[in-house]
Amino acid sequence: MIKVNENFLKLKSSYLFSEIAKRVKKFQEQNPNVSIIKMGIGDVTLPLPPACIKAMHCAIDEMANISTFKGYGPEQGYLFLREKIAKFDFQKNNIDIEADEIFISDGAKCDTGNFQELFSQTIKVAVPDPVYPVYVDTNVMAGRTGEFKNGQYKNLFYLSSTKQNNYLPDLPNQKVDLIYLCFPNNPTGATIDRNTLQKWVDFALENKALILFDAAYEAFIQEPNIPHSIFEIPNAKKVAVEFRSFSKTAGFTGTRCAFTVVPKECVAYTENGKPVSLHSLWLRRQSTKFNGVSYPVQRAAEAVYSPEGKAEVKQNITYYLNNAKLIKNTIQNLGFHCVGGENSPYIWIECKQNSWDFFDFLLEKAGIVCTPGEGFGKCGEGYIRLSAFNSKENVEEAMQRIKNIL
Repeated sequence: MIKVNENFLKLKSSYLFSEIAKRVKKFQEQNPNVSIIKMGIGDVTLPLPPACIKAMHCAIDEMANISTFKGYGPEQGYLFLREKIAKFDFQKNNIDIEADEIFISDGAKCDTGNFQELFSQTIKVAVPDPVYPVYVDTNVMAGRTGEFKNGQYKNLFYLSSTKQNNYLPDLPNQKVDLIYLCFPNNPTGATIDRNTLQKWVDFALENKALILFDAAYEAFIQEPNIPHSIFEIPNAKKVAVEFRSFSKTAGFTGTRCAFTVVPKECVAYTENGKPVSLHSLWLRRQSTKFNGVSYPVQRAAEAVYSPEGKAEVKQNITYYLNNAKLIKNTIQNLGFHCVGGENSPYIWIECKQNSWDFFDFLLEKAGIVCTPGEGFGKCGEGYIRLSAFNSKENVEEAMQRIKNIL
């Protein structure tokens, strides 16, 4: 008989955002006249920058001409995009990353979920708490965890990020092999300074561990003392892989384009302690399982680095950060503790009650969708996340509704 991978049965019954969608759908069916403002899932609302649209149109025209038509592209991405990323995201900031260390993909979510395939099932995995669910769930699927009990999986090491430590997890007090870090953080919006990030790199070097660094929100960083890349830290190329995305930076959530940086000097080890190039392994994995991002989409992503594209992206980022400032100021003036919203599009709010109960309260009393913190982990209980990805008008209306009920 055909048998299932029983690790999938260890997953919690419903993925966070699916559960949110189910509750919202039920409420809307019962209250068809209520105008719902969605501030939960971090989906952008502004359209693609004009420079990207123009580049995509040109690329589509190329696909209609036999002399410029493109078939299969390189699995790791077209060189024209990889060179732009290397130059403008890294080399211009004195970070030595080469184009062939960059792998174009259809999303940072996919890459952060897939990268764990390169490692043994016996490794010890450390994840933040609260956490972006993909980090946890893909390791559950791979069989690295025990059962889910009391809000956590048995064999994972949780890095608590709480009010008490300013939402910056402490270094593990035991040996771990794979470490997930996300800054600016999703969901808390917290950021990390260079000195603290250096401690994580030093820990990884000492323990022959690997850091998977999710920098999907780096474009929102406004303060000069906050690193945009883990590769700003000395020796990080030996122990870190970085994930970035065009989704929140340039509105590609529906267009799908991202990239992963795997330095050539970054290694993992065989059972006998022999170093193995992660760059080579990831290239082999992508070449086997992935056919690359479409040519028009990669041309659109390339346009992000044009003078027009840079200005348009900056304008969009400022728009969302202004929304975040309004949300944070409103919530703080109502007497609630919160973090984020300054170098991040997310505001993490202590709601002083069960997070799903507060979710239902906001939905039923104000028609506002938030994200309950419990869905991000045990340390998320008692919190909600509000997203600044919305129109200014909707955010203003939502804040007025909240003031009316709190």
